[in-house]
Amino acid sequence: MGQVFSMVRDGLMSLASRMGTERDKAASVFYTQPILTDEQIVAAYRGSWLPRKIVDIPALDSCRKWRSWQAASDQIGLIEAEERRLDLRSKVLEASTKARLFGGAALFIGTADADPALPLEVELVGKGGLKHLTVLTRRQLAAGDIDSDPASEWYGKPKFYTLTGANGAQVTIHPSRLVILRGAMTPNEEFAGAGNQCWGESVLTAAFDAIKSADSTAANIASLVFEAKIDIIKVPQFSANIGNQSYEDAVLRRYALANTIKGVNGTLILDAEEEYDSKSAPLSGLTDILMAFMQIVAGAADIPVTRLLGQSPAGLNATGAADMKNYHDRIQAIQELDYTPAMSRLDECLIRSATGARDPAIYSAWAPLEQMSEKEKADIFKMKAEAARALFGSGSGEEIISRPALSEALVNAFIEDGSLPGLEAATKTSGQADPDAAERPDAMPV
Repeated sequence: MGQVFSMVRDGLMSLASRMGTERDKAASVFYTQPILTDEQIVAAYRGSWLPRKIVDIPALDSCRKWRSWQAASDQIGLIEAEERRLDLRSKVLEASTKARLFGGAALFIGTADADPALPLEVELVGKGGLKHLTVLTRRQLAAGDIDSDPASEWYGKPKFYTLTGANGAQVTIHPSRLVILRGAMTPNEEFAGAGNQCWGESVLTAAFDAIKSADSTAANIASLVFEAKIDIIKVPQFSANIGNQSYEDAVLRRYALANTIKGVNGTLILDAEEEYDSKSAPLSGLTDILMAFMQIVAGAADIPVTRLLGQSPAGLNATGAADMKNYHDRIQAIQELDYTPAMSRLDECLIRSATGARDPAIYSAWAPLEQMSEKEKADIFKMKAEAARALFGSGSGEEIISRPALSEALVNAFIEDGSLPGLEAATKTSGQADPDAAERPDAMPV
């Protein structure tokens, strides 16, 4: 007979060191390709407030101040009315939110053209030519063949997109008719799943582990609250009588009655041989631990803790101004580097649909998130005017800068900072200043 050898695992050593388990202290970090399905994304967004805020906050902040148009006053009114008619602001917000959530979304530019598979001819859009804007996600739009022509406007991007309708019919859409917004960048398109080429990925993908850690920590702290105070009663011969059903029933009835009396009267009645003790779990420091996890989540989401949690800055003389300034700079970068190029063709259609023509002097600028009060604006305006007076001098010939040059520079400054809306168009129609007035010594710069 051969000998039979068996291997016994040292459970005590594994218990002490956790070697070989998922919580092995000697384990190193190993990165794998993250896989986050649409079902997990939707469940996280609907089931936890942290993922929802990470998705919603930057999208909302990108659109909440919107943008201002530089044009004649009547043109500004027409363009803003066209934006309201098309519900452009809320459509961009919806598309941006869904792009961050799913990795990509688009606005379909609906015009009077019959065939959406053909390129959009912006020059042919007349007054009222924009009919509707429709928000579509990457789950609804399938990317077509990739354009490999280096001279093409769509090089490296799909030549077309396919939309599957409710009745199963498929509609081919040319990319010029879509305002494409992407989520987080994917390093290489080959990592994207089937049908996801040239889309991004959810912003939750990289932050998912940090979110789960914070949620798990909060849940564990909540469970500790219910165990903060534990009553301990020592019963003589308790272990020796375990197994006797009548004894177990009697013990349960005995302490159920004792708990009832204690809950009603605040008095615990025990036998003379029983001992009572109470243990309290220390809860101090748990808030700091939870906030440390929240800071990791805020860093992963690139959102300040004060904005993510909606709380005031903590600490002596803490204002959070630097964090919010960096965050506002990031939002401005999203607006100028993502939204503006993506919406360029839509804006061309919007101007033509609103005014019936394309005035090359019309343009838009994103409003800053850090808004000054009316008093601050008035103070700055006053300081600029007083500085202009000082530079112009008393009119006795010792002016530092000539009046026409100073007037033009001052007008440009007011146009750039938006102090006087419509000033640029007004100066083009009426002139910056009266030419004859430029020679009068008592004349002030405009």
